[in-house]
Amino acid sequence: MNAAARRERVWYHGAEVPISWGVLARLYGGVTALRRRAYARGWLRRHPVGKPVVVVGNISVGGTGKTPLTIALVRALAARGLRAGVVSRGYGGSAKGPLLLDADATPAQVGDEPLLIRDLGGAPVVVGRDRVAAARLLIASADIDVVLADDGLQHYRLHRDVEICVIDGARRFGNRRLLPAGPLREPLSRLEHVDFRVCNGGLAHADEVQLHLRDDGALNLVDGRHVALDAFAHRRVHAVAGIGHPRRFFDSLRAARIDAIEHAFADHHLFGPADLAFGDGLPVLMTGKDAVKCRAFAQPDWWQVAVQAQLPERFLDSVAARIRAAALESAALEN
Repeated sequence: MNAAARRERVWYHGAEVPISWGVLARLYGGVTALRRRAYARGWLRRHPVGKPVVVVGNISVGGTGKTPLTIALVRALAARGLRAGVVSRGYGGSAKGPLLLDADATPAQVGDEPLLIRDLGGAPVVVGRDRVAAARLLIASADIDVVLADDGLQHYRLHRDVEICVIDGARRFGNRRLLPAGPLREPLSRLEHVDFRVCNGGLAHADEVQLHLRDDGALNLVDGRHVALDAFAHRRVHAVAGIGHPRRFFDSLRAARIDAIEHAFADHHLFGPADLAFGDGLPVLMTGKDAVKCRAFAQPDWWQVAVQAQLPERFLDSVAARIRAAALESAALEN
């Protein structure tokens, strides 16, 4: 059994936690608690950047749906008269940043998620390990009203006005233990301090906002053709997923009656032609995160499965209202 399979069994399927993992989890919990306390009491400083900041993140590792939510927020805020820019860690890319994405940015340089956000959301994006520096470059480089920090819940140096925590509605929080004994980056008590909890899939709890990922068809990686996903129904295809939770993608294809041969890769895997050389001529379906890394060597029957995040209008209105309130408060303090 490889390391990833062992973690899956322990975190989500009730397997016994190794003693060493439990010891490390207690050490990790102590360090993270001390760090949170240092920021809460002002021993370490949070840095405002001159614009309202909305953080989209999670308290568990793995894919929960942060990127589709961030793209949906960019679009929804634009419809409400608010121009958003995005800062991202750029995980999987070589750039330390801060770096404003331009037309020449590549996945190897800036990672997959920032490119996907830029391409589908139409927002300016800056990548950088230092989110404060990245946000300041974004504000200096683009005419925006609000900064969206993708996957920045634990980056406490960046002052934030709104925190949104995304929850995997199917797996929830696994065994509810901290890393490495469980999947949690922070204890469940952290949820008491966020502004919104968004549940992706499953059934949202009473204090959560329901997010649904709606099928938006498939896009051909070579010529951009758009077809309905049911064009692949009852057909055998290769399904490729280098994301945090590949099972969600595979299950969605099966729900669409597609006969998928599953190929799971590590999250943020940097694909090369040999990874997809299946040699049988079958169509290849992949996620958006994977497609941005495969376009340079794509074959005619390779397709990106597109999704759109559906969210309640009341939630989107509330986020916009909090952004405007934060902007007014900041302007009043300056005066």
